[in-house]
Amino acid sequence: MPPLPNEDGPSMRGAPSAAARLEIAAPSLLRSGLGGETMRIAVMGSGGVGGYFGARLAAGGADVRFIARGAHLQAMRSAGLRIEGPDPMHVARISASDDPAEVGVVDLVMFCVKLWDTEAALQQIRPLVGLETAIVSFQNGVLKDRSLRAAYDPAQIMGGVGYVATTIAQPGVIRQTGPMQRLLFGEFDGSRSRRGVAFLEACRAGGINAELCDDIVREIWQKYVFLVGLSGTTTTTRMPIGPIREHPQTRAFLLDVMREVVAVGRAHGVDLAEDYAEVRLRLADDVAYDMTSSMHHDLERGNRLEVRWLAGGVVELGKAKGVATPLNRAIADILALHAEGKAP
Repeated sequence: MPPLPNEDGPSMRGAPSAAARLEIAAPSLLRSGLGGETMRIAVMGSGGVGGYFGARLAAGGADVRFIARGAHLQAMRSAGLRIEGPDPMHVARISASDDPAEVGVVDLVMFCVKLWDTEAALQQIRPLVGLETAIVSFQNGVLKDRSLRAAYDPAQIMGGVGYVATTIAQPGVIRQTGPMQRLLFGEFDGSRSRRGVAFLEACRAGGINAELCDDIVREIWQKYVFLVGLSGTTTTTRMPIGPIREHPQTRAFLLDVMREVVAVGRAHGVDLAEDYAEVRLRLADDVAYDMTSSMHHDLERGNRLEVRWLAGGVVELGKAKGVATPLNRAIADILALHAEGKAP
């Protein structure tokens, strides 16, 4: 993320030393569109987000290596990866492993694990990362890149935002529940880098609606505003967005939750319009009536919740700037007893 704090609790220590990094043989700098060679991409976390966009990249000709585990990995190895929904597709032959060391150094790592797996996953991807490897987090929230910068050379980190409504329908099958799919990414200094252009070309070859942004910090926060509102209201009420936006009281709750996020972002110097929460409320009016959040799905399934980094992140960042965030504090407190999920 930005020069602000970034996603997750205890940050990883010990970025590799220059000497240690020099021991890794790196491929030539991001090659798609830079000499005609195929771009080599690892997808760390091949669930709804990573699996969907990784499949599209593979279909577009990129050399994609999926890091997965369990039944999902076995299904991908035996039958490929299938996407169901508005634009179905099947990538019959893919490369998938549970061991990044089998893959080796790549041009770019798409970091798509759930936020609570960040620290462990950052250790696991070390065999993928060479001197010229870019790492892009497409996780939720604005705290995510803090841990990435602590674990690796900050110059290797690009910012990323993913928009897609998906879930793992069954092992090896990703179900897309709405037509929107979009990837935004860019350098934190706003430059138009060769690696950014290369990844953009690879995305577009796979039919991904992608954009190389000159202010990725703002894009990350813009998603955060809506995501905190959507996740907080749908999970606490156990309802999809439709009834929430229609009832005057819950509609006002949604708007005020997002207003708190905007106030915190502006206090941290992010270029958000003062009325940006109202802009995002209009988006809430346009999405499918039955749309809900992944955190709501996780609650229903007894999984761990990302509330610590979503509403909880707003509270943490607000406190750092003296901005009151009572509604987000309430969401974090209400969901605290569910945050670790149900014991198996």
